[in-house]
Amino acid sequence: MTPRTTFTYEMEELNKEITEMANASRTAFEKAVQMITDMDFSLRDEVRALDKRIYQLNEQIDRHCLDIIALHSPVAGDLRLISACLKMVEDLNRFGRYAMDIAELIDDFEEGKAFKRFEALRTMSCLVVGMVDDAVYSFLQRDAEKASHLHERDDAVDALYDTIFREILTYMMEDPRKITVGIDLILVARYMERVADHSCNIGEYVYHMVTGDRLDPTLRTGDVDVSCAKIFEHPDPRSDLDLK
Repeated sequence: MTPRTTFTYEMEELNKEITEMANASRTAFEKAVQMITDMDFSLRDEVRALDKRIYQLNEQIDRHCLDIIALHSPVAGDLRLISACLKMVEDLNRFGRYAMDIAELIDDFEEGKAFKRFEALRTMSCLVVGMVDDAVYSFLQRDAEKASHLHERDDAVDALYDTIFREILTYMMEDPRKITVGIDLILVARYMERVADHSCNIGEYVYHMVTGDRLDPTLRTGDVDVSCAKIFEHPDPRSDLDLK
């Protein structure tokens, strides 16, 4: 193959790898949230397997990106894609890590009663799943517009976290026997809040990758509807990749 043909092939392979990692990361987090909402312990092994695969892809993509830079000296859009991939893998890896952390906390949740007690926590989980979905979608579809709006929902997540923290503190003060499960619930909320932050990071990388400009996260377009029915606003872009 000519150098240009080789470069094109390597970029296509890199895109396949980051697509698989993005889908695996999203699936891992969604399954972790499903574990809590449905108390479906059977999903834990799936989350664990996905977390392991995500870690492998992180290492693989890091090496691949550096090899492409060293061998082909990419420029312009290709270089922005590689730069975005190098940054994104860390955020995607955190999706998998937090998914595993959440999956390991649910043993003390009293068959889901503790989680379902807090409406703000359920709303937050729904909102963050939507942010993860849109972050991955914006990358797969190269959608700078969708990427630019992730920060708006992050403000809503932060506000919900503050509400949840206060509610759970009250819950623990009313019954000291609930302190252990209360702490676990606060950790779940904290993990979700961090996942929302990582989703925003991906949005910034995608916006720069597509437009060449830096996204100003201080710009807001208005209030955010945080109802679960409004969170998923696009067709599911999942590939047919085998993520097992």
